[in-house]
Amino acid sequence: MAARRENPPDLDELYGLEPVIEPGDGAAGPDCSASLQMRAVQCPYCGEPFETVVDFSSGATSYIEDCAICCRPIEFRLEVADDGTAAGLQVGRSD
Repeated sequence: MAARRENPPDLDELYGLEPVIEPGDGAAGPDCSASLQMRAVQCPYCGEPFETVVDFSSGATSYIEDCAICCRPIEFRLEVADDGTAAGLQVGRSD
């Protein structure tokens, strides 16, 4: 029996997943790529630097993301200026 190839958007819908939008992806729309930026951060647990995607379109917010190196939860606190640009990004231990 031959393996059936699925279209990624069809798989997302089948399993109820949110679509993945990468920075610079044309499918995300012209305004979306401007609000998504790669940022280098340092893990507050292991001290290793890694890059992550930050979404400025949601405004000032805080969220939890796992370290790409040690997998411990990091709290990201994003501050956004009135014009939608980054005003600050702080990372800390999620306790």
